[in-house]
Amino acid sequence: MRLTFASLLTASCVAGILPSSVRAQETHEQAVTAALDGLHAAASDADGDRYFALFAEEGVFLGTDATERWTVEQFKGYALPLFEQGRGWTYTPTERHIYITRDGQTAWFDERLSNESLGDTRGTGVLVLRDGAWKVAQYNLTIPVPNELARDLVTRIRQGAGQRTDETAP
Repeated sequence: MRLTFASLLTASCVAGILPSSVRAQETHEQAVTAALDGLHAAASDADGDRYFALFAEEGVFLGTDATERWTVEQFKGYALPLFEQGRGWTYTPTERHIYITRDGQTAWFDERLSNESLGDTRGTGVLVLRDGAWKVAQYNLTIPVPNELARDLVTRIRQGAGQRTDETAP
């Protein structure tokens, strides 16, 4: 019986014999997915302990407002009083892409989210592997703006901030 390389490769895949780097990548992606899903679930449940345990000590949260750049400690000051009142926030992932560095220590992601009051939003960020657990080093929540609405929205933002707009610029 003569075996070709293709038949050996097929048999290896069927038998579950994949290169360890492929298995490690899949394992990391599953763990990052679990961490992000856990982050969203903890926020929805208003569980501050669980939520902030998923952040790296040096983590940063960037909110939808241009002024919202919070260290973990600053973000706790905002979020924990809400969580203590049972008020969380619910963002449901509808699409997610995860990328892992070759050394398996850092991940970055982008995800589309649905929120009852804000509609479609986007989360992007970075996670780091610390003591065997993935921790959020940066999370950036944005509201995607359709291109055809962008110019009008920028004008309105500038007007609200008292800045010159294209219409008032010399």
